[in-house]
Amino acid sequence: MHHASKRAPSRRRWIASLTAVALVAAACSGDDDESSDTTEADTTVTDTTDTDDTTDTDDQATATTEAASDTTEAPATTDAPAETTPATTEAPDEPAVVVTEDRSYYILPPGNYGGLPTNDDSLDQLPLYDALTPLRGDVTDADIEELFLPQDFAPIGETTIEETGRDGLTIEYDEFGIPHITGETRDDVSFGAGWVAARDRALLIDLGRGAARVAVADVPGVDAFSLVTSGQTFVPSEAAEQLVTDQVQLIIDTYGELGEEVIADAQAYADGMNAYWEANGIEREPATVNDVIAVTAFIGSIFGAGGGGEAANAEFLAALQSRLGDEQGEAVWNDLLQTDDPEAPTTLEERFEYGTFTGGDVTGSVVIDEGSLISLDPREPAEGSAPVVQGVSLVYPATDGPPTRRASNWLTVAPDASTNDTTLAVMGPQLGYYYPEIVQQLHLIGPDFEAQGAGVPGLSMYMLIGRTADYAWSLTSAGQDVRDVYVEVLCEPDGAAPTRTSGHYEFEGDCIPFEIFDAGMLGDTPLVYPTSVHGPVIGTATVDGLPVALTSKRSTFGRDGLNLAALKGMTEGDAATPEEFFEVANRFGFTFNWGYANRETNAYFASGYLPVRADGLDRRLPTLGTGNYEWQDFLALEEHPHAISHPSSRLLNWNNQSAPGFMHGDNNLYGSVHRVEAFDQWPDEVDLAGVVSVMNRSATEDEDSTLWPVVSRVLDGGEAPTELAGEVKDILDEWVADDAPLLDADDNGDYDQPGATIFPALLDPLYDAALQPVLGQVIADDVRFRGIGGASILDKDLRTLLGDDVEGPFAVQYCGAGDLDACRDALWGAVAAVADELAAEYGDDTSDWLVEGRRSTFTPGLIPDDFRATNRPTFQQVIEFANS
Repeated sequence: MHHASKRAPSRRRWIASLTAVALVAAACSGDDDESSDTTEADTTVTDTTDTDDTTDTDDQATATTEAASDTTEAPATTDAPAETTPATTEAPDEPAVVVTEDRSYYILPPGNYGGLPTNDDSLDQLPLYDALTPLRGDVTDADIEELFLPQDFAPIGETTIEETGRDGLTIEYDEFGIPHITGETRDDVSFGAGWVAARDRALLIDLGRGAARVAVADVPGVDAFSLVTSGQTFVPSEAAEQLVTDQVQLIIDTYGELGEEVIADAQAYADGMNAYWEANGIEREPATVNDVIAVTAFIGSIFGAGGGGEAANAEFLAALQSRLGDEQGEAVWNDLLQTDDPEAPTTLEERFEYGTFTGGDVTGSVVIDEGSLISLDPREPAEGSAPVVQGVSLVYPATDGPPTRRASNWLTVAPDASTNDTTLAVMGPQLGYYYPEIVQQLHLIGPDFEAQGAGVPGLSMYMLIGRTADYAWSLTSAGQDVRDVYVEVLCEPDGAAPTRTSGHYEFEGDCIPFEIFDAGMLGDTPLVYPTSVHGPVIGTATVDGLPVALTSKRSTFGRDGLNLAALKGMTEGDAATPEEFFEVANRFGFTFNWGYANRETNAYFASGYLPVRADGLDRRLPTLGTGNYEWQDFLALEEHPHAISHPSSRLLNWNNQSAPGFMHGDNNLYGSVHRVEAFDQWPDEVDLAGVVSVMNRSATEDEDSTLWPVVSRVLDGGEAPTELAGEVKDILDEWVADDAPLLDADDNGDYDQPGATIFPALLDPLYDAALQPVLGQVIADDVRFRGIGGASILDKDLRTLLGDDVEGPFAVQYCGAGDLDACRDALWGAVAAVADELAAEYGDDTSDWLVEGRRSTFTPGLIPDDFRATNRPTFQQVIEFANS
C-alpha cells in the first residue's frame, strides 16, 4: 500500500501548545485566551474564501453546560435548501482548477490521548477546535490548514515508535499522539489497534466493558452510556454473557468466510489489548471477542436507536381527548404527531414509502388510559409497575423508549456544484464532549487496505468514520423505527380477573407465563425483570380500565455483532462505488444516516434493520401483543432511502428526515422547522472553505431562529404595545438577518448580541401565547407534549393565519383560535412581557442585554477545560478529493 512520507511539524502544534496553557488558566479564571494565527495553506488549489426534532426526548450528550445536542426541533431545510438567500461568493469565471492532490483534514477535541494523568496529547486539539468558532462563515483555506490536522496517511512531525515485541507490526505515534499502525497481516493490524486502545483509552475500556452488556441485554430503564459517564460498574450474569456469546456463531452463519474474518479480527484485537496489559504489568480481566461484540451493541444503543415511545404517545392522546373531547383531541394529536409533513426538510427529494399506517383499518393499535402508565425500573422496585413472577416485583423509570442523541451532521458536494469540479465533504458525529473521548483518531495500514479516521475503543480494528484512498464516509443518528412497544393482555391461568401484578399474558390464544431474566449486578443491585416473547417488560398500564403489561421489542436484539461487517467493509475499501457503498452500509442494522463521497460523486444511505409490520397498525401507538400483529419481514436494500447525489449536487444531513414518505421512529417526528435549514446561502459553485463556512456559521446559529421572520410578519400588522416591545422586535429582526448568532466571538464570557438573550427567553412565552386558546387547559395541567416541537407548530400555524400557501396545513388553528388580530395581540403581549422582564434584569439600555455565553465542558469532569459551545461535530473530517 502507498504510505505517504511524514509531514514536517507545522505552526498548528505551536499554536496548540501556546493556547493550551491559556485554556488551562482560563478554566480557573473563566476568561479564555486563544490564538487565531494562520499561515498560507500549502495546497495545489488557489486559496479562495467562501463564506428534533421530536419533543420530549432529553438529549443526554453529556457534553456540557448545554452541549451542542439535539432534543428540540431546530431550523429546518431540505437536504438542498432553496436558493432564497443571495450567494456569499460569486462563482469564478475561469475554468476549474485541476486538483492533483487530495486535501483531507480532521479534528478531535480535546486531544487524542485519553489517559490519566493527562499529557501533551490530551488537550492539544482543543485550541484548534475552539478557534474555528468565531470565524463563523468566513473560513479560508489557510484557516483549514491551521485549525485541522492533516488526514493524509502520514504522521505529523516528529514520531515515536511504540515497542510491542511483535514482528510484522509497527506502531508509530506522531506529535499529536495519533497512532499509525502498519501490519504485515490482518492479525498484525488488529493486534496493534487493540494495543493502542488499551494504551490510550484504558479508563474508557475499564468502565465500558460491563456497561456494554447492559446494551446487549436491553435492560429496561438503564442507560448503558450513563453507567460509563457516572463510573458505575455492572457485572453481567451468565445468561447476559450468553447473549453475547451466541452472536459469535451468528456472525459466522450469516456472513460465512467474511464472518470468520470478523471473528479473527476481533480475537487479534483482544490479544493486542491483553498483550499491552501484560507487557506493562497491568492486571485486568482478559479481553475477549465477546468484549468487541458487546461494545458494538453499546455504540448502537447510544447513537443507533430509534422508536419505543409509543406508550407515551398513547398516554398523550388520552390526555388530549380527556380535555378537548375525542374529536378535537385526536385532531390536535395528529397535528403534533404528524409523520409526513410535506414541508419537513429531507435529505432526499425522492419519495420512499414507510408510512404511519401499515394497511387497512387500525385494529391492532392501543390507546392507554390517561394517568395509568407506571414505568418499571429494575433498580428501584415500585408497587404495581410490573407483573410479579416467582415472587419478584420490579420497576422501570420511563416508557418513552431509550434516550436519543441527535446532533451530528455532514455536508457533501458533488463535482457539478464544486468550484474545482471536485467532490467535497465536511462531516462528523456530534458525540458530546468527554474525557476520555469515546472515539480515537487512527491510521490503519494492512496488507491490502489503508484507512484513517476515528475508531471506537473496543472495536477500533475498524473505522467508525473515516476515509480510504478513494472515498470517505460519516454517520448521523437517524432515529429510525427499530423498536416497538407491545401491549400484553394480562391473564390468570385459573380464569380469575387479572391485576397489574398478574404473572401471565395472552399470546396466540394461550395464557402463558412471563419469564424472568437476571441480567447481573449493577453495583450491589441485581437487575432482574420479566420478559415476554416480545422483550423486556417496561411498565404496566390500563386500557379501558383493564390491566396490561408493556414490553419493548428491538429488531437488532441478539444481532449487534453483525454490524461489524459494515465497518469492516468500509475500512477495507469495499465501497469504492456508490452501489458497493449501499451494499456495505445495508449490513448496518443500527439506524444511521450514512454520508459518502468519492472522486466522482456523493451518495446517501439510511441504514437500519427496519421491520415490515402487520396490517392494521398506527405506528405511533403501542401494538396489541396477542400474536395477531407480529412483524412480517424487514425492508430490503432498495426500500431504504438512498441516492447517488441530488439534483442540487448537494447532500445534507443534520439528523433530519431522510426522505418524503419515510416515517422515522415514533419518538422522532419532523415538522416544518429543523436546524438543517441553517445549511443555506450556497453559491452556485463552492470550494472546500465555502462548505466549512456553511457548517461553521450554522454551528452558532440559533436552531429555532427561522421561526422569527414569520412571527415578525404577524407583529407587523399591528402597533407595538410599548416602545420597548417595538425595540425588541427590531433587535430580533436584525439579529436573525445576521444569522441569529449565539456567539462569544471575543471570548469575554458573554454573547455578543442582545438577540441571543432575547430570543431564547421569548420562545416559551410565544408558544404559550399562541397555543393558549386551544390548549390552555393542557398547558395548565402540565401535560407532557409529544411530537414535532413548538417551533414547527407555531411556524405552520402562523403562516396559515397569514394566508400563505401552506403545504399540509393543520386540522386545528391554534393562535387566536384562528383569528389573526387576536393572535397578533397575544404575541405582542408575550413580547412586551418578556421585554419588561429583561429590562428589570439588565436595565433599560437594550445593548446591555448580554447573557453569559454557553460553554462546553468534558464529561465526567476529569479535566477542568472548557470552550465556547458550538453545535458542530465532535470528530470532524474535511475532504476534497483530487479530480486528476
